[in-house]
Amino acid sequence: MFSFVAIFGSVELGIIYAILALGVYLSFRVLDFPDLTVDGSFVTGAAVAATMITMGYSPLAATVLALVAGFFAGCITGLLHTKGKINSLLSGILMMIALYSINLRIMGLTSDTSVGRPNIPLLNSETLFSQFASFWKPLGIDGWMNGLFSSLHVERLPATWGILFFMIIVVFLIKWGTDWFLQTEVGLALRATGDNQKMIRSFSANTDLLIILGLGISNGFVALSGALVAQYSKFADIGMGIGMIIIGLASVIIGEALFGTKSIFRTTLAVIGGAIVYRIVVSIALRVQFLDTGDMKLITAVIVILALVMPKLIDKQKEKKRKAKRHAERMASVKMAADQEG
Repeated sequence: MFSFVAIFGSVELGIIYAILALGVYLSFRVLDFPDLTVDGSFVTGAAVAATMITMGYSPLAATVLALVAGFFAGCITGLLHTKGKINSLLSGILMMIALYSINLRIMGLTSDTSVGRPNIPLLNSETLFSQFASFWKPLGIDGWMNGLFSSLHVERLPATWGILFFMIIVVFLIKWGTDWFLQTEVGLALRATGDNQKMIRSFSANTDLLIILGLGISNGFVALSGALVAQYSKFADIGMGIGMIIIGLASVIIGEALFGTKSIFRTTLAVIGGAIVYRIVVSIALRVQFLDTGDMKLITAVIVILALVMPKLIDKQKEKKRKAKRHAERMASVKMAADQEG
């Protein structure tokens, strides 16, 4: 049975991953750049945040520095592509591989020998979420919300609503910032670069700089998501970035297919919705008896394939119905003309 707590957990995790999805949206849709740096920069964010928190720094400072580290990682990918003239796919792969060793080194700073370390636990450390919880609990909103849902006969309820409320505020601030940025002069040039690089270059725009900036912001968002996931999961691991690009793409594609892309506001909202829907679908899939957590990558691949194929099949069926309707109308006209002549 799929409980309310399970859906709540999926929404909570989905909204944290929505920041990753917004980053992938910027590189994949706005810049039209298949950036595989994401798999590395996600771990960079987690590694920087976990290392700084373990060393006694403020979780807020650790999270901000994680974002900055991701930004620089994205900028280097942009430099490899624009100045080094390396293929976009290859430059992302090279940066992703380089980040694997860099992330091990970053996490190794928490050991006495500074040798690479693959995992940092945060079980007894203060995080952004635990700091927010100390502010949230005295407000009494948890009791009020759980009382409301109890009156609706919901049996199992979450321990706290604080993380969800906190992440809704953070994600919508980032969404608002992204919407605003994409409508500024630089943002419009960034979108134009993704649509037609030659055309925007003919207007004397520096497309190289725009690509570097766009990839920097994209990977900054991804690293921020990694830092928050590490604090939410209470650990950072060198393998936690594997497949993140697919999760980001799945969120973007599902969101666009379900909620549409008529405006920037609607598209970024769709990406956030897609990340939440993706998590709920994965949770439902994992409750199928013959599937387990090891099948998660397979489930993700199937969800992306369905999200890519289903809209095309639906459009094809609609086109067939339109053609059949037009054919029926033409036949009715011909028959009517024949009756009038007869």
